[in-house]
Amino acid sequence: MFPLGTVLFPYMPLPLRVFENRYLVMLSRILTAEPAEFGVVLIEQGQEVGGGEQRFSIGTVAQITQLDATDEFVVLVAEGERRFEVLEWLDENPYPSAVIRELAELEWAEELNPLLAETEDAVRRVLRLASEFDELLWSPDVELSSEPIAAAWQLAGISPVAPLDQMALLRSRSTFELLTSVLDLASAAEQSLRGPWLGE
Repeated sequence: MFPLGTVLFPYMPLPLRVFENRYLVMLSRILTAEPAEFGVVLIEQGQEVGGGEQRFSIGTVAQITQLDATDEFVVLVAEGERRFEVLEWLDENPYPSAVIRELAELEWAEELNPLLAETEDAVRRVLRLASEFDELLWSPDVELSSEPIAAAWQLAGISPVAPLDQMALLRSRSTFELLTSVLDLASAAEQSLRGPWLGE
């Protein structure tokens, strides 16, 4: 398990620079398996380095897709795969580990196509607006997957919302809930960025 200060969504990339010894040990062990995977959970309170943090119980399995190493650290890229719930945290020896239960994957229905399109428009609109004020991680023109479930999760991942809002999205129990929540958050963010001086 790798507790972080960010939320990882399924179908989203996760670049990491690993330098802390306990996580280097973790990597050396998981790289002996195929596929090489680890769990990512959001830190609720505390620090990323040194342990002792409190963690949320819902997370995402990350599968390593790229890896490079120097004498001082390891640089890797992983991709979010599937969600899980932590049932029990185990003793750290030396890195965090847990007993987990995988959560059911979201299902797609063709009648959700208009909602997906509306949500995508809203997210791209707020990204364009936000890019006028700050440099963003994701371009408003970023390409999404042609697979609708993947695209829905990617819209959650690229939306410029706070980690606690991302955590709520990760808990979604249906594709409809995920898309409507992303749409609501994107619309609220757009309204906040426009401000009353720009009108409705």
